[in-house]
Amino acid sequence: MRIAILTLGSRGDVQPFVPLGKALQAAGHRVRVATFETFASMFHEAGLDFAPIRGDAQQLLATAAEGNLLTKRFNPIQTFRALQRSYGSLAQTLPENIASLADADLILNQLPSHLFGGDLAEHLGIPWAIVSVIPLVRTRLRPLIGFPTAPSFLPGYNLLTYRLGEQIGWQLFRKAVNRLRVERWNLPPAPFWGSFESIHRQRVPILCGFSEHVIPRAADWGDYVHLTGWWYPEDPHWQPPADLQRFLEAGPPPVFIGFGSMPVRDPASTTRLIVEALRQSGQRAILHAGWAGLGGNLPPGIFPLHYAPYGWLFPHMSAIVHHGGSGTTGFGFLSGVPSLIVPFGFDQFYWGARAEQMGVGPAPLPYRQLTAGRLASAIHTALTDNTMRQRAADLGHKLGAEHGVQRAVEVIESIR
Repeated sequence: MRIAILTLGSRGDVQPFVPLGKALQAAGHRVRVATFETFASMFHEAGLDFAPIRGDAQQLLATAAEGNLLTKRFNPIQTFRALQRSYGSLAQTLPENIASLADADLILNQLPSHLFGGDLAEHLGIPWAIVSVIPLVRTRLRPLIGFPTAPSFLPGYNLLTYRLGEQIGWQLFRKAVNRLRVERWNLPPAPFWGSFESIHRQRVPILCGFSEHVIPRAADWGDYVHLTGWWYPEDPHWQPPADLQRFLEAGPPPVFIGFGSMPVRDPASTTRLIVEALRQSGQRAILHAGWAGLGGNLPPGIFPLHYAPYGWLFPHMSAIVHHGGSGTTGFGFLSGVPSLIVPFGFDQFYWGARAEQMGVGPAPLPYRQLTAGRLASAIHTALTDNTMRQRAADLGHKLGAEHGVQRAVEVIESIR
């Protein structure tokens, strides 16, 4: 098959499509990925065709921060407005790239609110599937990420949250989608409320790139919803630099601290806070610069890191302190050591809550509530709670036995 993948977001949202695309290509399919220009090199190096979409993932997150999205609680309306500003060029860019996608046999769509993918598939007359690395499928079991849990006497509340979330995204983009459908693709406009009901009525395949050991399968999900396990990126040719290897061998396993793609307004202040927390807890650490730009003049015992594959690095750690992005969370759970999540916004509060609920990490510590004392105390808990450490090891063993990419390829090859 000739498969086109539409994906946007932070690095953690987009990177899982590298191993998935490579596996599909190894199985004999041709894969072309349409995403932000920011990630061109990532897909070119993987040997995958690339269709650039104007936009910058790092600027998207900076815009989110400026819009006060990185708050204690996820705000769906503000989030989707930031997405609208940052993804606004998509309606113009897709037609420009349609020549490179027009020969596709299948569309895999990861865009918010399932935008554009089904419309493109309808225009081309081909099947499509929804792909997601966070739990977004309607269920009566739990509310949509970002919505509070409701009392049991509101039985319809959980499903309502999904419909509200769908409409927030759809109504912000409805005019852009319909302009594309009508003016460029000669299709009728989509219904005012969108095509969400038809997605479930037509049983459009939905591939979830996370594990049922972390997100239990809901009883009301149809068999067109597939929990495949995480799609872990690999870097098999990477070798640790000598200074990193020496640091790891020079003492007990360190704590990893890094916030991935999350921006911070004052990197120097955040770095000082982390250094003080490590001093209080008496721990060695690896400090990942990330898009936050952490680091600088660090004391002995803290190693400044710009890159190392998480799949290699995390099992060498005593605990993982991170922002709670879905990709980093998957690697943290796979590592078999406790995960302390410092959520900034979006789905990160959800993953932090899951770590605590499963007993594989301390209570999440939101970035806006971060202090040196709280971070030191949480690190101490992660290192000394033997029950937590055993549960983390057990979860890592279960995830290590999964083959998420291979399972996803099997599902994709069955789509007709």
